[in-house]
Amino acid sequence: MSQLDHIGIAVRSIARARGLYEALGLKLLREETIEHEQVRTAMIPAGDARIELLEPTQEDSPVGRFLAKHGEGLHHIALHVDNIAAAMETLKKSGARLISDNIQTGASGHLYFFVHPSSAGGVLLEICQDPIADV
Repeated sequence: MSQLDHIGIAVRSIARARGLYEALGLKLLREETIEHEQVRTAMIPAGDARIELLEPTQEDSPVGRFLAKHGEGLHHIALHVDNIAAAMETLKKSGARLISDNIQTGASGHLYFFVHPSSAGGVLLEICQDPIADV
């Protein structure tokens, strides 16, 4: 079963952007830098889902290029799945265009991959799964 996990919003400054959400009574859960994505993230719980603020650490990073082209705003929507490998295989078989054929590790060890906007109604769609627990 898939469910909304988070909404990613590209911002130039997490420090500036978080104030709006805090004024609404939402509390920042954590900030984290994802080196291989060249992005700093801040997760803000909002009901059953979260808001993820994305601040590039490099201008030529994916989020940095997004900001240069589109400005601040909606970057992606993320759906949580229980079996990310099965979800990827299902989407490939259905003909969905993926950004990469590899499952990545992101913030707090979550697994993820992206579906290209051309296959998702013009929206970058992230499919994510909780980290795999050590056995």
